[in-house]
Amino acid sequence: MFEKIEMMRMARALGAHASQRHLVVARNIANADTPGFKAADTASFADSYRSAETTPLRTTNARHLALPEWSPVTRQTGDETGVSPNGNSVSLEEEMLKAAEVKRGHDLSLGIYSSALDLMRTSIGRRA
Repeated sequence: MFEKIEMMRMARALGAHASQRHLVVARNIANADTPGFKAADTASFADSYRSAETTPLRTTNARHLALPEWSPVTRQTGDETGVSPNGNSVSLEEEMLKAAEVKRGHDLSLGIYSSALDLMRTSIGRRA
């Protein structure tokens, strides 16, 4: 029942994305001293959520607008600028910033999910 509600699907997908990115950041931090290790990152949530959509918007009338083909601005990261002499490209400072972003994304998904549940409780007549 709840998987058909777009807001609930988005909150669940945001939480899953935060979990996946947390694993990548933790792997980067764990291999900060491994010679030759290349730091990795996941795609942004907007890009991954948009690509996961399987059904495009339908236009049933010629006056309807189709799905726009714009893309959000993504943050540029330096690829090989901070490589250490042993070939490792992990920057602990950058990974800690990514960890803070992951926490913020996870908290956002929990907030959206909680608000959606409160909204559903209110709509069926129960107090939140």
